[in-house]
Amino acid sequence: MLPLTSIAAAAVGPLAETAATALAQPPRPAATAEAAGASFGEVLQQYAAQTVDSLKTGEAAAIAGVDGKASLQKVVGAVMQAERDLHTAIALRDKAVSAYQEISRMAI
Repeated sequence: MLPLTSIAAAAVGPLAETAATALAQPPRPAATAEAAGASFGEVLQQYAAQTVDSLKTGEAAAIAGVDGKASLQKVVGAVMQAERDLHTAIALRDKAVSAYQEISRMAI
């Protein structure tokens, strides 16, 4: 059986390296020139396309996991990312429908 310190070092070592690498990189600009000129509809279309890609990636990872070609950690990560993206897309849809209903109730 491995001692607890070697298990902790094995678990924390890669995480510490990843955090150090992320902190060493310069911050990204908040908005690019391309995104600044994009309309709201274009932004929603881009997000929808990204969500579909995320769902396809999660499904492919799940299939690879069943076939034994991907690790459980990668499968869970991809499926959880797809689930988060789907919940965000559903929340955006609900807000858009709510806003439309609110506008349709306004007196002219």
